[in-house]
Amino acid sequence: MTARIANITIDDSGLATPTPEIEQERAVAIFDLLEQNSFALRVEGAPPGPYDLHLAIRDRRLVFEISTEGGPAGAFHLSLGPFRQVVKDYWQICEAYFDAVKKLPPSQIEAIDMARRGIHNEGARILQERLEGKAEIDTDTSRRLFTLICVLHFGG
Repeated sequence: MTARIANITIDDSGLATPTPEIEQERAVAIFDLLEQNSFALRVEGAPPGPYDLHLAIRDRRLVFEISTEGGPAGAFHLSLGPFRQVVKDYWQICEAYFDAVKKLPPSQIEAIDMARRGIHNEGARILQERLEGKAEIDTDTSRRLFTLICVLHFGG
């Protein structure tokens, strides 16, 4: 399948050193993303994939740099504004989840995890909307990319 991300890199230079939990979130998201994803450029004249994706935050903007074996394929610079509140909410619920896992019963952990998934879904929906007309991604790909945006945003 060519409509996919084959490689992903993250520019975390200048960002705070991630906590072990954040590093774990990042590693799982990258692993899951590379295992299965759907990503197709929708910009006129864009080459088919598979794609290499480089994510970064520059000048308070989320940057997607996309390339193929043939070279650069496109770049998107998205405002972080629409993501700020959902990223903040996501990290707050993640913090509660990480704490809960250590000391609460499974029923309470499950309730927190359901809230976490809801916020995660909202972030994925916002990302899909922001990429409309630029790239087409499925929900699972959007969820995993949102996790990586959260990791970048945490450090930025």
